[in-house]
Amino acid sequence: MYRITKEFHLSASHQLDHLPADHQCARLHGHNYIVVVELAAESLNDDGFVRDYHDLSPLKRYIDETFDHRHLNDVFGHSKVTSEFLARHFYDWCKQRFPETSSVRVSETPKTWAEYRP
Repeated sequence: MYRITKEFHLSASHQLDHLPADHQCARLHGHNYIVVVELAAESLNDDGFVRDYHDLSPLKRYIDETFDHRHLNDVFGHSKVTSEFLARHFYDWCKQRFPETSSVRVSETPKTWAEYRP
């Protein structure tokens, strides 16, 4: 199995207001998110790629235009915008456009991340 990954960055705020008031994530806060998309294939295409990295440019535009420097609660219309939720959201978006998508990882900090891999 061949696997490639590409990393994207965004800065955004969110507030998990369904949590108890004394929970640190219940307060408005932000993260410098890292989104890592993994694509996998049993064989390479005619150009010798799983997929050309340049083909992922629409994802960068989507992230920059829709999420970067935004309040994610406003973007999604709810307050359960967790890293797990974002990983699934980006996975679904990518899978529709890039069938080779095998997983998406979303990091909130250098030591914490969530991954969606069906």
